[in-house]
Amino acid sequence: MEIRTVGIVGAGQMGNGIAHVFALAGFDVLMTDISQEALDAAMALIDHNMDRQISRGKISETDKAKALGRIKTTLKLAELGKTDLVIEAATERETVKQAIFEDLLPHLKPETILTSNTSSISITRLASRTDRPEKFMGFHFMNPVPVMQLVELIRGIATDDPTYQSMVKVVEKLGKTAASAEDFPAFIVNRILMPMINEAVYTLYEGVGSVKSIDQSLKLGANHPMGPLELADFIGLDTCLAIMNVLHEGLADTKYRPCPLLTKYVEAGWLGRKTERGFYDYRGETPVPTR
Repeated sequence: MEIRTVGIVGAGQMGNGIAHVFALAGFDVLMTDISQEALDAAMALIDHNMDRQISRGKISETDKAKALGRIKTTLKLAELGKTDLVIEAATERETVKQAIFEDLLPHLKPETILTSNTSSISITRLASRTDRPEKFMGFHFMNPVPVMQLVELIRGIATDDPTYQSMVKVVEKLGKTAASAEDFPAFIVNRILMPMINEAVYTLYEGVGSVKSIDQSLKLGANHPMGPLELADFIGLDTCLAIMNVLHEGLADTKYRPCPLLTKYVEAGWLGRKTERGFYDYRGETPVPTR
């Protein structure tokens, strides 16, 4: 089946970026969220991010106008049932994702492909709660979606080959690169990235280095564009903790135990950039380390 229409569940950090790239690639997009405010904020951000692409010569004013014309929003999840492909980009909690798919199932066309942008949760388990496990896949975009070139494609145990091949073609049409991953906790990118971030938090927790010295060391010593604590703030400390818990529980290896300091920051509601405090305080003109 050729994919022409795409439904996106969630208008947050990932959802609006996914809508952005699909609309620019010529797909008709229908995006939903639980509040009109979230949808309005997402559309404003897409508009702003496309302006940035125009200023850098990546797209034209005409490209932007056509793309924005392809994006529609709705508060009714059921309306996504008429699309060819659904991408769930809600919060990284399995119960939330399961509830979304259960609510959506009665409204889907028989041929609609279901996908999740989950960064760590079992695709096989999510698929088993639907009526079409063979048409269910992990479709994991990197953040920020308009900039990052990689998309992880994760097949569940029941995913059939036509579904996989359809998603490979979609990724090609987006102008991105697909990496195939097996359905094990956190897949490829986060299986490697999150333990590094967690180890950086342990390094801070044990007093080996300060926030500034840890981030400087990785930026200047390993040529990373962002330090691991800066990156954790960008991703969201709650998301980092959720992925470490999935790794720890799913693989039963103590090397994946989340650092107690990471848990403490999340308990404090210091989740990084989105709450203006994490390993850095973003409330002033320049970020200041909080430890």
